[in-house]
Amino acid sequence: MKYTVEIEINKPIDEVVKLFDNEDNLFKWMRGLQSIEHLSGEPGKNGSTSKMIFKQGKREIEMLETVISLNLPDEFIASYEAKGVYNLAKISFLPMGDNKTKYVTEQEFQLKGFMKVVGLIMPGAFKKQTASYLKMFKDFAEDQ
Repeated sequence: MKYTVEIEINKPIDEVVKLFDNEDNLFKWMRGLQSIEHLSGEPGKNGSTSKMIFKQGKREIEMLETVISLNLPDEFIASYEAKGVYNLAKISFLPMGDNKTKYVTEQEFQLKGFMKVVGLIMPGAFKKQTASYLKMFKDFAEDQ
């Protein structure tokens, strides 16, 4: 399953990228994020890996992030692996005049087991979740 989601942020690109590229800010806008544990490499750099723990309701989700490419604002590419889910995410930021930035994310999911069933029954849920995260970041960035 592949899709693209984008949103316009009412901030200049340099400010948006600075906010996005600060790991401490993840806890300020990424609902459900409980912890990040660096496992290998220099945090946030190409090849680095981190374990991320999310809480959704009563469920706890453990995810392994691997940074593939970090060249902002042009691209941030990372893979995310959780039980039954492999997600390849490409994020880019595009200037839209002096005070606006377009945040674009291209998502590719490979699902197994129960998650494959979820993907077949509710394919729109993944795109909706992604759009929700973009909106959370937009709201955070515009409040800074």
